[in-house]
Amino acid sequence: MTADDRFPRDHRTGPPPGTRNEIVTGPVADWATDFSHLEPEWAADPYPIQEELRRRCPIARTERFGGGWLPTRYEDVASIAYDTDRFSSRAVVMSNFRPSRERAPVGGNPPISSDPPFHGDARKLLLPAFTRSAVAGREAATRAFCHSLIDAFEGREVVDAAHDYAEHIPTRVIADMLGFPPEDGPRYREFVENALEGVNLPADERFARGEKLFDYLHDQIQDHLDDPRDDLTTYLINAELHGDRLDPSHVAGTMALLLIAGIDTTWSAIGASLWHLAGTPADRERLVAEPALLPAAMEEFLRAYAPVTMARLVKEDMHWNGVDMKADDWVLLSFPAANRDPDQFERAGEVVIDREVNRHAAFGLGIHRCVGSHLARMELRVALEVWLERIPAFTLDDPAAVTWSAGQVRGPRRLPVRITG
Repeated sequence: MTADDRFPRDHRTGPPPGTRNEIVTGPVADWATDFSHLEPEWAADPYPIQEELRRRCPIARTERFGGGWLPTRYEDVASIAYDTDRFSSRAVVMSNFRPSRERAPVGGNPPISSDPPFHGDARKLLLPAFTRSAVAGREAATRAFCHSLIDAFEGREVVDAAHDYAEHIPTRVIADMLGFPPEDGPRYREFVENALEGVNLPADERFARGEKLFDYLHDQIQDHLDDPRDDLTTYLINAELHGDRLDPSHVAGTMALLLIAGIDTTWSAIGASLWHLAGTPADRERLVAEPALLPAAMEEFLRAYAPVTMARLVKEDMHWNGVDMKADDWVLLSFPAANRDPDQFERAGEVVIDREVNRHAAFGLGIHRCVGSHLARMELRVALEVWLERIPAFTLDDPAAVTWSAGQVRGPRRLPVRITG
């Protein structure tokens, strides 16, 4: 069988109808009425902005992207995350394009884009690959790979902890899980940036970049049809739902989800944790001296520097918690803002590496809570264990040179650190 027999390439010639071509970035006059999560100041440090909005609004509004809302209190974020009757997940990246309602309940990247009742069955298909035991089987290879990355630092005083280390770990793990060529890592970075940081590109260019990803996935599907093996891609090709093989768009959409979300979120979490330790000597020295504290510290890094914000679409016009939401308005679920709500966490704005009670929302809330949380935690823990074992003393080489990604997944993209011991 060829991929074109069951998985035909989609030869669309341009963006779908309804795509807006406006440019949505630019200076923000008032974050309460014109927020934009793509602005440089948001990427550099969103927390003071979120704190101000929590006091003033606490649900901000923007007319960009065709209209959207930004709740900043934990209570509001959680309420929307759990409310699948009034908020749809058929699109989770806020942009100028809203998929038609006919795409529900499946969406383009199941299960993250799926609404009930389809969501539950689509999610169950993925659970076996992400159990604690399945993840544990990947730890030794992940640890060996982390050591190999640090081996390559030999003789260097300054390294980029994001580009030379954090980025590569989830890239290798996800490539291994999907059975993709590990040497294609640089292409995965490009796919990630296109999907999550390219929402302000002209519609034609954004669409063309998205097609490159699905052309790549089509080639990988063909390779697995020619050479089936024990990996997640072969599993998805052969999986059945409700007695039938998965629709080709379901297979490709889920592969895209695993590739994009599986890389960027963990890459960002590892990088943010190393950024904190490089700039906070007391916490770094304590973790080196007390390695048993790492699990608690890791959860605190996830809380304080939660990388992920997810979008929802309002299903129908309604008055909700003091604001008038319209059908197809965007809502950004800022889990980072929720995690710093002082009504939910003591010393919410501080990083407390021995925090004992830490029910953070870094992996989301509700039915869409991250299916890969066990994997992400393993990668983060192993990445930090190996780094602190091999490089116990390091500092930011130039704090001003650190850059952060813009958009709905925030993490360091440049993180030059100086190895001092």
